[in-house]
Amino acid sequence: MSLSPTHRTINTIWRIESAKLIAGLTRMVRDVGIAEDLAQDALVIALERWPEGGIPDNPGAWLMTTAKRRAIDNIRRAKLRDQKYIEIAHSMDLYTEDDINQVLDGEISDDLLRLIFMTCHPVLSQDARVALTLRLLCGLSTEEIARSFLAAESTIAQRIVRAKRTLNAEKVPFEIPAGEELKDRLSAVLEVIYLLFNEGYSATSGAQWIRPLLCQEALRLGRVLAEIAPQESEVHGLVALMEIQSSRLKTRVNSKGEPVLLMDQNRAQWDHLLIRRGLAALERSRKLGRPLGPYSLQAAISACHAQAPSADETDWIRISALYEALSRVSPSPIVELNRAVAISMAFGPAYGLQIIDELNAEPALQGYHLLPSVRGDFLLKLGRQDEACMEFKRAAAMTRNEREQAFLLKRAAECKTEPL
Repeated sequence: MSLSPTHRTINTIWRIESAKLIAGLTRMVRDVGIAEDLAQDALVIALERWPEGGIPDNPGAWLMTTAKRRAIDNIRRAKLRDQKYIEIAHSMDLYTEDDINQVLDGEISDDLLRLIFMTCHPVLSQDARVALTLRLLCGLSTEEIARSFLAAESTIAQRIVRAKRTLNAEKVPFEIPAGEELKDRLSAVLEVIYLLFNEGYSATSGAQWIRPLLCQEALRLGRVLAEIAPQESEVHGLVALMEIQSSRLKTRVNSKGEPVLLMDQNRAQWDHLLIRRGLAALERSRKLGRPLGPYSLQAAISACHAQAPSADETDWIRISALYEALSRVSPSPIVELNRAVAISMAFGPAYGLQIIDELNAEPALQGYHLLPSVRGDFLLKLGRQDEACMEFKRAAAMTRNEREQAFLLKRAAECKTEPL
């Protein structure tokens, strides 16, 4: 059954506001599990009321006020029997409209960074941190997260529940740490911000290929972190990467919302202010005198694209060398997949196909739609249309993003008309 326009709008608002809402509520109740429940309750009430009464002018503020009222109602129904709820009740006077706007526009944004540091606490495993991030900050469903982990939905659901319980049981503070504690948690925080950005840059599922607001929020958080930890080269490297990648957002889709590949984008429409900011951040990373880490190397790769006057003038040999360096610093099948693309552009599709065929047996890439998509592109360039068509169809069956699926099916159909 298709959703009504109002319900689709509410879903969009929720995807935009949910992370900020949960972060703000976590600051108040100091329990991320309770905060998520309160946010979900507010969403249910919105789904009941907004279709009849209309969507409020400030839906984020409405959701925040409703969630806070819900918390106070729960306290009253429980007759204040739980001391924790008593403390919450004493600290939770309802906002005026001006207060809400101030929180939504200002302080609550810092709450997102606090929430990231909280969910990146070492009491949680890496898998738990990633799952919780995708759930709370990216707004992905348990089913979508399970697909990205190639795991059962029940396993991911249990992982998320256990993570929230652990944070509560260990009384992990809702704060940005300082000194050595900040350094110890920095790598995990950078990973989370990177995940947030990537979900905005190429959405896992849904009707839109990009979610620019997620990219903007991740970039803002990265900039704040660079102020907090100015001597950490990889913070500047990640900021550089996000600045340069963000410069292309407007050209990643056409007027119909369809994907546009990097080589087909109008470079005149790239945001050159963001490119300059990204190059400056990359230079700050280099000036700290440490070997380039994975984020700085990826930023250097993005800089190669940003500085090329045209797609044909891209220095693919340098990009191939940078991917080789990245594979040594941070080896992964995804890096190898990207290296294959660079090799194919520098030396021909046959060389790239060799690498791809070796990756076919990689367990981590089973079910990953970009593997057959890239293979299909190489095959098409080699004049093997029928095989390319099958690979594009296979990739389309794997992705859960509607725009990307349509794009891949279109490429499959075009294989039949491509000249030899």
